[in-house]
Amino acid sequence: MSVALMWEARAADGRGAELVAWARGQELPAVPLRRETFRAPGERVLVITWWDAAYDADVPELPDPAAGLVSRPVHRWRFEPVED
Repeated sequence: MSVALMWEARAADGRGAELVAWARGQELPAVPLRRETFRAPGERVLVITWWDAAYDADVPELPDPAAGLVSRPVHRWRFEPVED
C-alpha cells in the first residue's frame, strides 16, 4: 500500500525562489520513497512525497513556512494509487 502527500504553497510576491529553497531544505524525520519539488507560474511551489504506508497512516509532512514567505495558507492533500 502507498500514499502520496501533496503540499502546495504560493509565495509572497517576489519570494518564489526563496520558497523553493525553503521547501527543498526541509528535512523530514523519515525518508519517503520519493520526493519531488515543482514550481509554477504565480510563485506556486508543490512538493509530493510518496510513502510505503496506508492512506491514513501517520507520516511526516512539510511544515508551514513563516507567514511572510507565503501569500495564503498551505494546501495539503493525500492520494492513493488507483490500480488498473
